[in-house]
Amino acid sequence: MAIFKGAGVAIVTPFKADGEVNYEEFGRQIDFQINNGTDAIIVCGTTGESACLSEEEHIRVIDFCIKHVNHRVPVVAGTGSNCTDTAVFLSQEAERLGADGLLIVTPYYNKATQRGLIDHYTIIANAVHIPIILYSVKSRTGVNINPETVAELVANVPNIVGVKEASGDIAQVARIMALTEGKVDLYSGNDNEVVPIMSLGGIGVISVVSNVAPSYMHNLCMSYMNGDTEEARRMQLKVLDLVDALFCEVNPIPVKHAMNIMGMNAGPMRRPLSPMEPQNLERLKKSMREFGLIQ
Repeated sequence: MAIFKGAGVAIVTPFKADGEVNYEEFGRQIDFQINNGTDAIIVCGTTGESACLSEEEHIRVIDFCIKHVNHRVPVVAGTGSNCTDTAVFLSQEAERLGADGLLIVTPYYNKATQRGLIDHYTIIANAVHIPIILYSVKSRTGVNINPETVAELVANVPNIVGVKEASGDIAQVARIMALTEGKVDLYSGNDNEVVPIMSLGGIGVISVVSNVAPSYMHNLCMSYMNGDTEEARRMQLKVLDLVDALFCEVNPIPVKHAMNIMGMNAGPMRRPLSPMEPQNLERLKKSMREFGLIQ
């Protein structure tokens, strides 16, 4: 059984002006998501600035999220690392705290071989008992998970059950589904590819857009799942300009600005991420107005 189906939010980690995690605001954002139809909370992923959290903060943010969600929707914890031992430690801690599943990005900077990826993921999976979603995002990590590697892991490691595909390569996504005979929980890692990926057997999206438009992304997925592919197609095309604006600078810079513009206190980013360039901020505001998020 899948950890979730539909739109899971890759939730931001809100910070105070002094750089500390703003747990009060984080709780409000979690409630906003759940009250507006989000199907799962994905905590401490790329959008959550996990690379800039200390291990202690990483664990505390996961703990807070699990406790605040309180079983209302599944919580998937991002526990990937460039170090296998660190990923094992974070994964075991997330399991101990009650996470429903894990999202584990490819080890960045080290640029493992495909055999190295198989060993990395197998070691992590064997150290826990909860389901794991692989996260393939070469643009961020420098390493792609080849379809053959996904197929081998899914076939041989029982608790590796899914893949978040953010390669942007639809042909690769199709090959994953062919090699696994569709026996993998496929999630779009890109908000502009939800319908194409669902047409290949995907069951949802791990979404940045959901931070600002959770009900929209939920309804997009549900339209497709309920057989209204024309409505899903219309919604996919309508959101494209907003997606482009939310990625006109590296994620999560634009989405945090968008949330702050909407009155959600996402706060600043941690360095080395920096405030948006003025022209890109104006582009973001224009797209938000046209989509109906602000006046």
